[in-house]
Amino acid sequence: MAMETISDKKLDNRPDDLEVKDAHLIFNHVWNELVDEYGEDHLCFPKEIFWLNGAPGSGKGTHTRFIMDLRDMMQEPVVVSSLLKSPQAKKMIDAGMLVGDKDVVGLVFRKLLEAQYEKGAIVDGFPRTKVQVECLKLLHARLNQLRLKYLDTLRESLFPKPQFHIIVLFIDEKESVARQVKRGRKMIEHNEKVKLSGMGELIEVRVTDLDENTTRNRYRTFKEQTYDSLTTLRELFHYHFVSAHGSIANVQERIIDELKYQSSLELNQDTYDRLSIIPISDTLATHARQELITRLENYEKVHTVLFKRVVDLINSKFIPIIRRHAISGTAIINSENNVFEEPIALTILLDVFSERGYHATIDINKVQVPDTIDPKTFKITCKVKKVYSVRVRFQGSEIRRGH
Repeated sequence: MAMETISDKKLDNRPDDLEVKDAHLIFNHVWNELVDEYGEDHLCFPKEIFWLNGAPGSGKGTHTRFIMDLRDMMQEPVVVSSLLKSPQAKKMIDAGMLVGDKDVVGLVFRKLLEAQYEKGAIVDGFPRTKVQVECLKLLHARLNQLRLKYLDTLRESLFPKPQFHIIVLFIDEKESVARQVKRGRKMIEHNEKVKLSGMGELIEVRVTDLDENTTRNRYRTFKEQTYDSLTTLRELFHYHFVSAHGSIANVQERIIDELKYQSSLELNQDTYDRLSIIPISDTLATHARQELITRLENYEKVHTVLFKRVVDLINSKFIPIIRRHAISGTAIINSENNVFEEPIALTILLDVFSERGYHATIDINKVQVPDTIDPKTFKITCKVKKVYSVRVRFQGSEIRRGH
């Protein structure tokens, strides 16, 4: 299995926007392959997925079985390390390195499409990199889109509300190294007994469990790459951070408490479907920048004169007032300029401020202004004047007194 060049770089040192771009490229490539292979209306992922990660030696294998029993799952867990059996992938794993993101994403997604995982699945060891984390976000967004697309159709039941649980089992470095080394020794002892007695089966000993320096490097890879990446999922999914110190019974008690608490926060299917027509804020922001650029370029081409008038007004009248409020970060500018009689001028103003990094809102106030007096009845006739109140917010400056 060939490794992807794009994924062989040290992603943890790259700017976030490049990692997001890589994730979009990888996700779209994998997703398009799945659409071609299965058909979009057959991309039925599990209703509930537990994405299990943890520090080396935290007991993922042990607690995977416990979570399966807790959720009445009969199928085998999806273990990422077992999916990666190519010689090159095994060589990288033995060296404590991470395998190419595209390979991992493709293998995991395909595995989850198997019929046995229809009701739920546990994935052990994904996501582990920033790119994989972004791909997980994209998968959840795409499954939400499919849910909405097939709602009220004959295939609605095949596209349930996606429920993602992120479970992170955590132990400190000292405990992790001790457990890894102890595990390596136990496996060696077991294999020696099997060879002497001729009874039982040999167990594959992890190379990373035989050397303390390697086990330490493996832990640091988890802390610096996997753990930091996983924390970005706190605001999006059910996030269960569980201390794996102590006895197995103690850890399992914590897992029960975590899952019980999050279940109480879960929307039921009908409520979710009712709300699903309202877009999630993250999806609105995804293409906002590109749409803004398109609108601004359209103003320049189609509304050239009006565009210039609004930009000149902002520069000559608004910016001097904004400068005077540079410390507070908020300015309110009232304008009666007739340029705003053109409805699109207000949209242009908001878009220009957005492009330059400001947050602007507009209130239109109608003010009654005395105009004429009837000489016979002395009745006052008023005309309506529009005042455009523009509130501009931006990053203020902090002035500190010298000591």
